[in-house]
Amino acid sequence: MATGHELTPTGYIKHHLTFNAQAGETPFWTWHLDTVVTSVVLGILTFGFLAWVVSGATSGVPNKRQAFVELLVEFVNDQARSIFHGDLRFIAPLALTVFVWVFFMNAMDFLPIDIMALIYKHVLGLEYWRSVPTADVNTTFALALTVWFLMIFFAIKVKGIGGFIHELFCAPFGGNPVLWPFNFLFNLVEYVSKPLSHSLRLYGNIYAGEIIFMLLGLWAATGVAGTIFGGILSAGWAIFHILIVGLQAFIFMMLTVVYIAMAHEGH
Repeated sequence: MATGHELTPTGYIKHHLTFNAQAGETPFWTWHLDTVVTSVVLGILTFGFLAWVVSGATSGVPNKRQAFVELLVEFVNDQARSIFHGDLRFIAPLALTVFVWVFFMNAMDFLPIDIMALIYKHVLGLEYWRSVPTADVNTTFALALTVWFLMIFFAIKVKGIGGFIHELFCAPFGGNPVLWPFNFLFNLVEYVSKPLSHSLRLYGNIYAGEIIFMLLGLWAATGVAGTIFGGILSAGWAIFHILIVGLQAFIFMMLTVVYIAMAHEGH
């Protein structure tokens, strides 16, 4: 998994934080294959499982799988209904998709990083492969920008292009032409800050968790005592990280619903 120079703490962390990247036609464009492949595979597995459960659903006494999925769907539907008071036929499935997909991408952080690195190298022949898609800022930005475009789409759909532009230049300080630049700058800051905060909150928490797991894993190289204390601390952090994984998926889902709900409202 690691060569001699990579056994140093810096080399160890650098090795695990290196993407399996493929450069595009220009230096600006690079595909992180590990992020893309892992995200797609998780999407297929998780939503394939949900589709399988739904296809076998009955109106009678549900089995454990159906009961679990029904609880999940009802929970997400209730959260969406508490924020968005319009038609939920699009918003509720979107919220469920965001919550489940982000949760399982976050949960990849529970895999033992050194064992997975050995599997990737000796079984799949991959020297570098990062397992946690949401620890890649490109993933969180892509998700946040998708929500941002949906927010713009619904704002125009509900208010019309004229109403959207009018709100952009005439709210919140008023429609006086002197105030148009101030209104526009105010709204511009709001529109720019939403995808930034939406994406960086998720990325920062998951990336920090990944780093902490690596730092705790480095204790194993300090001897028997380090291995024991590192194992205890890693177990404790893993338990706490369960809350972070679920909480960050929930927050990302709720902000998605909030931003789209705001698009349906006027200043």
